[in-house]
Amino acid sequence: MVQPDGSRIGNPTGERGIEAFIAGMPKAELHVHHVGSASPRVVAELAARHRGQAKVPTDPAALAEYFTFTDFAHFVEVYLSVVDLIRDAEDVRALTYGVAEDMARQNVRYAELTVTPYSSVKRGIPDVAFMEAIEDARLRAEKELGVVLRWCFDIPGEAGLEAAEVTARLATELAPEGLVSFGLGGPEIGVPRPQFKPYFDRARAAGLHSVPHAGETTGPETVWDAIRVLGAERIGHGTQSVKDPALLDYLGEHRIPLEVCPTSNIATRAVERIEDHPIKQMVDAGVLVTINSDDPPMFGTDLNTEYGVAARLLGLDETGVAALARNAVEASFLDVAGKARLVGEIDTYLAGWQRG
Repeated sequence: MVQPDGSRIGNPTGERGIEAFIAGMPKAELHVHHVGSASPRVVAELAARHRGQAKVPTDPAALAEYFTFTDFAHFVEVYLSVVDLIRDAEDVRALTYGVAEDMARQNVRYAELTVTPYSSVKRGIPDVAFMEAIEDARLRAEKELGVVLRWCFDIPGEAGLEAAEVTARLATELAPEGLVSFGLGGPEIGVPRPQFKPYFDRARAAGLHSVPHAGETTGPETVWDAIRVLGAERIGHGTQSVKDPALLDYLGEHRIPLEVCPTSNIATRAVERIEDHPIKQMVDAGVLVTINSDDPPMFGTDLNTEYGVAARLLGLDETGVAALARNAVEASFLDVAGKARLVGEIDTYLAGWQRG
């Protein structure tokens, strides 16, 4: 696996090192997108299935070049071209289970997958069929792979208030059993957070948690809006929070976690160089930081790689990496018993590793 600086992560079989520790560690992930997690194999299969109707390459090897972004706007353009490959409920089902398979290979035990139902419903997939497809895949993944999936339905901000209305309706009227939260993604520039307040109010009244993206490509004021206007309980990215010491203090005092995705921030040019990533400032300020992969195949990464990047940036040993893993469990919307089980798995794994 290639890191953002071009070096490779990986150990020969049997070698004990931080990467090997990370690979075997039980993990939770809180910021990872449904379509953006489609592996090159799945994307290529979908592109081949819809050959002539989409511009996405059908060769998995060509996807690496296709997934090279000039800026955040270009990333959104490419992302939407992959979304356009999801044409029917069977596409949804195959995509979702394939994502769970990739997670299982990384020892991800629990994940809150960000799903954008508006994009699929707009393209003609019946809303009930869409819900049935993701739920079928969720139940199968838990039974066959041991991966527990939960959903965050997010508004694609670039699609405006129509998308917000549809997403809120689906989240409150057709809510699948696995749905736990309500989010907001897409571009931040030109898409102010306050306009989405009525939709977040509806979702929160229905018992869903508020987890909007904020402060990725705009300043700290977007994070403040997410907290004060949208009732955010976690912040997607929050990269620019470090520019406001009062905001960092607030996040730390109120235990509002940040969903940090280092490689994503480099790929979309939200941060210029990996060495400039503000994760250490966040941790030093006492903010609850979680590690996530965002759109892993598109960014040439995975969750194991992101933990490796974080370990390097923060100077962590195995004990420190395990503490980061516990952060994700604490910040999750998993039930109390589920959190205790997963933390117990992490602690047992660490103790076994340290015994050698």
